[in-house]
Amino acid sequence: LENHSYSDFGTCSLTGRRSRNLEEDAASDVTEGHDEDDQMYEGEYQGIPHPDEVKAAQRAARAAARAKAGTEEEESLAEEYEAIMEDCGHGRFQWTLFTVTGLALMADGAECFVVGFVLPSAEKDMCLSNANKGMLGLIVYLGMMVGAFVWGGLADKLGRRKCLTMALAINCVFAFLSSFAQGYGFFLFFRLFSGIGIGGSVPIVYSYFSEFLSMDKRGEHLSWLCMFWMMGGIYASFTAWGIIPHYGWGFSMGTEFQFHSWRLFVLVCALPAIFSLIGLSFMPESPRFLLENAKHDEGWMILKQVHDINWRAKGEPERVFTVSQIKAPKQDNEFIEIQSSTGTAFQRWAVRSATLTKQVLKNILSLMSPDLRLSTLLMAIIWFTMAFSYYGLSVWFPDMIKHLQHEEYESKIKVFHRERVHHFTFNFSLENQIHKEGEYIIKFEDSLFEDCYFEDIRSTDTFFENCTIKSTVFYNTDLWEEKFIHCRLENTTFLHSKKGCHLDFREDNDVLIYLVSFLGSLAVLPGNIISALFMDKIGRIKMIGGSMLISAGCTFFLFLSFSQAAIIAWQCLFCGTSVAAWNGIEVITVELYPAAKRYRTFGVLNALCKLAAILGSSIFASFVGITKVVPILLSFSALVCGGLIAFKLPETREKVLL
Repeated sequence: LENHSYSDFGTCSLTGRRSRNLEEDAASDVTEGHDEDDQMYEGEYQGIPHPDEVKAAQRAARAAARAKAGTEEEESLAEEYEAIMEDCGHGRFQWTLFTVTGLALMADGAECFVVGFVLPSAEKDMCLSNANKGMLGLIVYLGMMVGAFVWGGLADKLGRRKCLTMALAINCVFAFLSSFAQGYGFFLFFRLFSGIGIGGSVPIVYSYFSEFLSMDKRGEHLSWLCMFWMMGGIYASFTAWGIIPHYGWGFSMGTEFQFHSWRLFVLVCALPAIFSLIGLSFMPESPRFLLENAKHDEGWMILKQVHDINWRAKGEPERVFTVSQIKAPKQDNEFIEIQSSTGTAFQRWAVRSATLTKQVLKNILSLMSPDLRLSTLLMAIIWFTMAFSYYGLSVWFPDMIKHLQHEEYESKIKVFHRERVHHFTFNFSLENQIHKEGEYIIKFEDSLFEDCYFEDIRSTDTFFENCTIKSTVFYNTDLWEEKFIHCRLENTTFLHSKKGCHLDFREDNDVLIYLVSFLGSLAVLPGNIISALFMDKIGRIKMIGGSMLISAGCTFFLFLSFSQAAIIAWQCLFCGTSVAAWNGIEVITVELYPAAKRYRTFGVLNALCKLAAILGSSIFASFVGITKVVPILLSFSALVCGGLIAFKLPETREKVLL
């Protein structure tokens, strides 16, 4: 479907708002005598030009520029599509699509937080080693990277709505399965494919929504759409805070199947994707995709539907969609169509799959063509440096808070040597205490346990080493032979033992961690509002470059103070200033590339973004407790580099969507 020829177009009878055709003469009696064209525009008294005249002048100027540059034929469909979207207006349809696609973006934002919130509980529930925890933390980003690359490529060939629907469906199915997975291997596998599914949301959502927007609405409304990613972080933080600490919100089926509260949280985080999936079933395919693939009639019907919905909601149902034909490129893939329609079912599938794969790879390679090479290289650097710093610091901030808490805990530890305690009942906490070489008879014993009865015990990293245990009963506990290292057991009985690692929520669910993530997501709100209001006024380039340079300056505040409160404050400041750069990056990525390559480019760049997230989070986490200088300098250097390169990009705020 790639070989387009713009030399053979159908005719177009697109007329302006002021030249009504004969269909308007059949208007109802309600509108009789109220011909808008006969009314004088009130601004004419002050010499203010009519908005339609301004738009017509802008279109004429763009046409003159194209003619001068020799690109009139290639951009004629884009220019005509822009005029049609202006005629359709901005109203109820766009706001409905805004909500549906926003929920998909919200699902992506929540997905980034899921594993981080459940990891403290899951590591005890599934007995995870440090290596297992590290892999689980990275697997979601790995899945998103693969998903962005795959879905971005397929959306250019199979359709925007179709691919987004399939991606969200895969995310929902595997998120559901992961919440019930009992073993580490299955949980890891399901989270990987859940990430592959949700990885398609960002490359498709922005481009899909942009193809229903006119040029003067595009920058602002794409920036408003970015707020849903922030809402995903807030939603995940709030629900984690409200669900995970409630250990009783679950059930068990014997000793082999446990459904704890953190698993319920995984299910709840899939709700935005489910609601978006339901909403997409009522949304149409992108008319721009249909026109690019020579499906004129289907594209025309959708554009008419958008026009009628918007003007009917504005109280002007008499407005007529005046477009009868739209220029559509001629397709030169008849041989492929014949091949894919003959032979056995397997042969047809093989031909279609091979053709699709070749076209996807061809489009990816075309991103390095002479006319796109520089823009692609600059965008790749900007995406990578921004993601490396943002995701690296997003992991580093909470880890540093945990490290400071651990240091504070260690400073308060009391050590007791060679205690001897007889006939004493412990009815108070032994927190922050280390008892060495002590003797505890009857109720509690460090090196000798005699005539003891342990009932309903749930241990967390508890082991018995070089101990002697005599005449003792362990009833309904999770203490089994692996817990006793070089111990001597005499006349000891184990009844109803339960294997597995169990949870201690008083230790594992620190409310501060949820609060830090919640505040970090909420701090994005001011930056989102500012970027939405000024995106079209100051331009994409200044927004990206200025935001990245200001964010780089914010990282140096970390040298001033390094308490827990200071880290939270600097995190909020960094998130609030960097979000404007993210918004600008996503808007300009949509506008720089033609429709036939837009989704694939977004997919490749977003996959690069997830690769940078994996590298940044891994590198920054390795310096926790060692030094704060290296992470700060790395993030500062990356942001400055990306910010300066951003000023080399072309401005796109007055550019039609190619």
